Amino acid sequence: MKLLLIFFTWLWLLVPVFTEAQQVRVLSDGIEFRGDLGSTQRKTIILQNETNQVKIFLLKSLRGNIGSSQKVKLCIGDQCYDPKKDLAKIKLTLKPGELLTDLYLEFGMGIAATRGSFDLTFVNENNLRDLFIVEARYEVDDPAIRVDEFDYKDIMLSDVYPNPSVRIAQFDYNIKNQSVKARIAINSFIGNPIADYDLDPDRNALVINVSDYNPGIYFYTLFLNNKNIVTKKLVVKK
Repeated sequence: MKLLLIFFTWLWLLVPVFTEAQQVRVLSDGIEFRGDLGSTQRKTIILQNETNQVKIFLLKSLRGNIGSSQKVKLCIGDQCYDPKKDLAKIKLTLKPGELLTDLYLEFGMGIAATRGSFDLTFVNENNLRDLFIVEARYEVDDPAIRVDEFDYKDIMLSDVYPNPSVRIAQFDYNIKNQSVKARIAINSFIGNPIADYDLDPDRNALVINVSDYNPGIYFYTLFLNNKNIVTKKLVVKK
């Protein structure tokens, strides 16, 4: 009887944890902007309220490496806001079970060729532990000078980005010779092997989760048919 009482006590204590889990889900995971200098792109943010309650969220913060010439706007329907200045004005109301599809993130590429990432954190106005994060990354190209790319006979490979990386690191590539075997090897600063990734010729991007890596300097190497082609640096931060 005593064990049964302990079991139901723990079960009762865990109920709030279960009821708070996965309140709102971001369905448009990994928003990406890629374009030329001076261009602007808009992406849809799709949210799902998976509870039977009305949820009201406020934008708490915008974090990331956004350049001075780059512009970010968050649009709810036709109403757009500057998340750097209008934090107090940005409020999302989601009805029970609602699928929100009229929320947009607009990004102006700016005047410098670069790569980076940023995220927006939304919190429930009645419960600060109830939150969700919208993650985005961008790549700005100079149409006159394509930078940070290795263009070889068999493959074109971008530099890793963002660099430094916090959660993910990405390579864009195009394998021009389908018979070649291409891979990326990652080693620690002192040369210890960390990971090895084959580049799928049917894809054009390799995304690596570096959130479990220790902060520090790593090196990545491109191999073609097991031949060392080039080595460059990757920095991981927390």
